[in-house]
This record gives sequence, C-alpha cells and structure tokens, in this order.
Amino acid sequence: MVDPECLIKEIDTLAQKNITLNGRFFISENAHVVLDYHKKEDQLREDSLGNNKIGTTIRGIGPCYSDKIGRSYAVRMADFGDLKELKSKLQTIVNHKNKIFSALYNAEPMNADAIFEKCKVYAGRLGCFITDTTELLHKSIAEGKSILFEGAQGALLDIDHGTFPFVTSSNSSSLGMSAGCGVPARMVDKFIGVVKAYSTRVGAGPFPTEQNNDIGQYIRDRGSEYGTTTGRPRRCGWFDAVAVSYTSAIGSIDAVALMHLDTLSGLKEIKICRAYKIDGKEIKFFPANAAKLSKAQCIYETAAGWEEDLTGINNFSDLPTNAQNYVMLVEEMIRKPITIIGTGPKREQTIYR
Repeated sequence: MVDPECLIKEIDTLAQKNITLNGRFFISENAHVVLDYHKKEDQLREDSLGNNKIGTTIRGIGPCYSDKIGRSYAVRMADFGDLKELKSKLQTIVNHKNKIFSALYNAEPMNADAIFEKCKVYAGRLGCFITDTTELLHKSIAEGKSILFEGAQGALLDIDHGTFPFVTSSNSSSLGMSAGCGVPARMVDKFIGVVKAYSTRVGAGPFPTEQNNDIGQYIRDRGSEYGTTTGRPRRCGWFDAVAVSYTSAIGSIDAVALMHLDTLSGLKEIKICRAYKIDGKEIKFFPANAAKLSKAQCIYETAAGWEEDLTGINNFSDLPTNAQNYVMLVEEMIRKPITIIGTGPKREQTIYR
C-alpha cells in the first residue's frame, strides 16, 4: 500500500535536508494506492463498531486492502500512467463508495473530481519513481548485488498468522516477503528477528504479559512507548518468550536483535513468560487464536534487575552482570542467538555480539 500524500511529504522533508531520491528510490507499479475514500471508510467503519473497535490507525489501509482483494474498485500505482482512464475509474469507484457511505453510515458523499485532481498531483510527483520492482530486484540478484528487505509492523499482526481479528491487513511477518516483492524466500541468506526486551501492543486484542500497573507505566515512559501515528499510549508488559518463539518459527529467524535493553534499567526484578496455562494445561506453542489466547495465564521466570544506566554501552562484557544474565536467559528461552542488542535510541548505541 502507498499513501501518496504521506509519501510526498516525506520526500519534501528529505529535500529540505538536500537528500534527493532520483535514481535511488523506486515504487512498485503493482502497489495499491490509499486514497481519501479509504480513510473515510476506515473512520466510519471503526466508529460504527463501538466497544468492539479493532484499533485501526484510521489511515485507510484496511479498506484499501479490501479493494485490492475485491479487484473491481482497486487503484494501483501503474494507473497514474493513464490519467484519462484513471478519471473514469475513480468516478465509478466513488459512486460505489458513496452508496455504501450513505446506506450504512448516513455519511456525506465524496467528490470524484476532487480526488482525481489530487491524483494528478500524485502522478506528477511520483510518476518518475514508478517501475517494475520485481524485474529490478531480480536483475540486481543476477548482478550479485546485496539486498536488504525490511518488514513492517509486528509478526503477530500478520493477517493469517497473527492474533486475528486484532491484526493488520497484510502478511507483516517474513512470510509476506515473497508476496510483497516477488523474490522467493529461499534466496535470502539470513533472517533477523527484531524484538524489544519487553512486550508491547497497540490497540485492542489479547496480551497475556500486559502490566496494566506501575511497572507497565514505567516501561512506557522510559521506552517512549507512544504510537508514532496516533500518539496513543502503547500497552506494555514483560517479555513473552512463547510469542517470540512462535514468530521466530514461522519467520525462519536465524538471529535476533534485542532492542530497548536500556529501558529496563532500574527495575529490581524482571519477568519472562516461559509458558502459558490455558484451561489447566501448560503450553509452549503460541495459540494465535485470539479467543484461546485471551484465556492464557503466564508462567513466569524471574530474573534479577539492575540499576545501572546502559545507554551507549557497546560491548556485551561491559553490561552489568544481571543485564548479561537477562539476555542469556531470553536467548535460552527463544532458542535463537541474540547477535544485536540496543542500549539506546541512537544508531551507535548498539552492541554487536
């Protein structure tokens, strides 16, 4: 999904810092476009759910994915190449959307011409970046170039393997890589899983290790755990080794980057969830079924905390002994090597093991 309005703002922000993207930045012609009616639909749908809200960011992503799957009312980046055809398509789409908005939500109609005028601007600004990125990537592979793929969001927000329905609309785990770019997973040499030294969740949904108390607030404040888009407080809790082991398994993770270790400084003791108890039975394989997960009781392992400030430590041996022990205990529980450790918000505040 591409939100042209947001993307252009980002491009302009970079331009103010004399960073140009020509010849360096490419947008897949197959990417679907988030437009104003998607955002309106997102808002109307979420408001109508009342207490059963999913917790969407109201950025129009879900409705855009719905149009993608429905096919008939979808707009892709390639459509910016033929504005005459796009204008006709938008008229059909907006007429359809207005009928839905009126019938279901008694909402005001949207104007297709106004949306088309915006699309003309988008086409003018972004047209030079649109290309067949699948061809570009395979050509790069054939030339022996190195490629870094970066996933978005958390693996438990994966539409198929996350805590449905409290998920996003795409395969946000590494399982989505091949579908997202057309490069088979077997061509990837190494998958690195990125986790925090504790757990967080945004919006609704089951969260077994959540600490809705002073500890959760302590983690939230020290880790600046407030939504990037919405600014709303993230839910915080102890590290969940059951969930991380699951996402490592489905994502074929080779090594783990453990971030925000410095956030835990000052806690006298730190807990790690090593298993769940559901209906009286101990389980260690994560149940993505939200109803089942909501019944989970955590079985914790407790580790001693540390008082020292870790900010900027660059060598594992320089960490306080209890911090080292915590990392090794997490490593043991998730059965994956932790090769990168974050000790602060800056890029150089990182330990490489």
